[in-house]
Amino acid sequence: MPQDGDGRRKDPKPQEDWQNLTFQYMKKVQQRRKRWLTVGLSSVPGPEGRTGLLHTLVSLFRASSKAEQRRLTVLVHLAGSDPAWLRKTAAQVSTLFSPQILAGQLVLIHAPPDAYPEGDPGDEAPRGDACSKQNVGHAFLVSFAAGLSDYFLLLEDDAFCTPNFITHIRGRVGNTSRAPWVLLEFSNLGLLGKLLHGRDLPLLAHFLLLFHKEKPLAQLLPHFRTLLAQRHAVLSRPFLFYRRGSHFGARDSHEAGAPRNRVPLGPHNPPGAVFTDMKVLGVHFPWQAYTLDESFFWTHNVSAESHLTVILNHPASLRRVQVLTGTVVDGKHALQRGRVELGYEPEGTPQYCTSFAVLGPLLEGQLDQEIVPRSAGRDVSCVRLVASAHQAGGLLVRHIYLWEEPDEGRTAAPSWR
Repeated sequence: MPQDGDGRRKDPKPQEDWQNLTFQYMKKVQQRRKRWLTVGLSSVPGPEGRTGLLHTLVSLFRASSKAEQRRLTVLVHLAGSDPAWLRKTAAQVSTLFSPQILAGQLVLIHAPPDAYPEGDPGDEAPRGDACSKQNVGHAFLVSFAAGLSDYFLLLEDDAFCTPNFITHIRGRVGNTSRAPWVLLEFSNLGLLGKLLHGRDLPLLAHFLLLFHKEKPLAQLLPHFRTLLAQRHAVLSRPFLFYRRGSHFGARDSHEAGAPRNRVPLGPHNPPGAVFTDMKVLGVHFPWQAYTLDESFFWTHNVSAESHLTVILNHPASLRRVQVLTGTVVDGKHALQRGRVELGYEPEGTPQYCTSFAVLGPLLEGQLDQEIVPRSAGRDVSCVRLVASAHQAGGLLVRHIYLWEEPDEGRTAAPSWR
């Protein structure tokens, strides 16, 4: 360790830290045998340095049994360049997940800044540079993962996982072993839940480096799949991975690669009325869960099959539904067992929907689901949050967010209050 003139130790340079850290991890990785699955994700700091990485790791390890974890390696690329963020994040991960690190189940890596291309002077907006860096960062991630396992699963750093997802993936892979495949998708959101063969990772790394300036990663993966002779996407249902829903907007526009004037960044929440058979306490009302501000609906002692329902003034073609329950910081008072349903065929005065279809269950009190517009051949008239079991104590419904399918010249409708 270097020292200054009075004998006190100097802090090592960030690059030295990461070289030593990577060396220790690699030594541990090389000492154990190849595993069945590597879960890889790349994490960057969000606003004010915040990231969902810790919550994602907690969800990932909680959702896998001890037996499943013996087949698993989690590889995290800390792709931010701020030394303070790197030190803080590494310290938090090492404190919370030291057993997994010592067991070789969790590996942190960091690519040096000179591994990334500089921004192209010809780019019209910084978005192009951000996409390029994302692609190069993931090329580093998958290149490092090559040889670690038979299969590689790509996640995002704001995800949560359904219980025993490894067992579900193994079953799906076993059922499709006779038919050749390149990419299996266990979520329809962005980069979440994309499964590849470990043997294809070096080729994917070269592909991403070759086309890193062309398109966002979520759009390059289908091209890679097609080049390896898998023409159509293979979506495996039920989906095993969801976003936490804490950041909407920039990620939507970034992944879609659409012009900013075509896709509004935030939810639209078309006009509608909100009804419930839960207790209304006279302080936080049901309609407050459907606003776009920070207000919320609060109730307690929820009964099984009780509901909070948004009835739209006019049927809408929805492309995304997001329901958040529980407090922001620690998730207290979330709906422990619940589901979200889409309603159709409204009638009566006041109107109510006569048929419903389940969109998906809440996981850790949240649902963030993209849907195929008009997939049922009709527009949506109701969105209903349903409690699947009795829940004693408080329930906080933070937001019900709806995104409509964009039309030419359409502007976002104001929320009903």
